[in-house]
Amino acid sequence: MKEISRSTFLAAMNLLLFAIVGTAMLAFTFDQTRSPIAKSEEQERLKLISQLLPPDLFDNNVVRDAITLKPDALLGTTDDSTAFRARLHGQPSAVVLEAIAPDGYSGKISLLVAVKTDGEIAGVRVVSHRETPGLGDYIDLGKSNWIKNFDGASQARYKDPDWKVRKDGGQFDYMAGATITPRAVVKAVHKALQYFEANRDTLFAPTAHETVK
Repeated sequence: MKEISRSTFLAAMNLLLFAIVGTAMLAFTFDQTRSPIAKSEEQERLKLISQLLPPDLFDNNVVRDAITLKPDALLGTTDDSTAFRARLHGQPSAVVLEAIAPDGYSGKISLLVAVKTDGEIAGVRVVSHRETPGLGDYIDLGKSNWIKNFDGASQARYKDPDWKVRKDGGQFDYMAGATITPRAVVKAVHKALQYFEANRDTLFAPTAHETVK
């Protein structure tokens, strides 16, 4: 009986030792890879943001000059999001907002919306979506130039009724047979622009890494 108890104890200790060693190895691996992963993610974000902002519009590190935004209906967000701020010679020039179109044909469509300080859209890009292949392809820049229809758009250029697809009486083109996806994107971009107009001063406040409430 004592021999069985001793064997059970030794087995338990061995398992505990393996668990401790395994946890230590995972922690070490995470610590060693965290920095390279963070740098890789930063480079990917910069790559996407560089598609939205011309190089002569900023001279700062846009990814690092960022603030956290609380969830907001105008951005379509239910979790905190990030605003990336562009500056030129120390002065604000544009901001890139993360926005969500919640009503895509197959679910949420994640967007980046870049807005200049004068309220003009510098560009819009789709970060991710689950739209039906073929019908949703044209919102991806790699497959269509449709997303560039937002370049130069603003509240001054288009009134509220204009922010719809042409089928609904608005100013934005759409692909025949597929109106749900463009409707969702146009609506989300319009709301993101409204958010910008309502929070312009806070978005360009000089203090970085603050939380907008």
